[in-house]
Amino acid sequence: MSLFNFNRPSDYVDAAREMADSGRPTLARLLAEEAADRTQDPHEAARILAEFPARTLRKEN
Repeated sequence: MSLFNFNRPSDYVDAAREMADSGRPTLARLLAEEAADRTQDPHEAARILAEFPARTLRKEN
């Protein structure tokens, strides 16, 4: 695995892609959700989440 510097949403997306490629879809989804949370554009956030369709483990309050 590469070392990542998580400063931007794209850093989370890059890590999510690497996790997906290595067979870790749940971790990829969690990283994608973090990227989406840090993205101001709601359309871009939706696109990010659509790229990683594994179900979420987040619990909403």
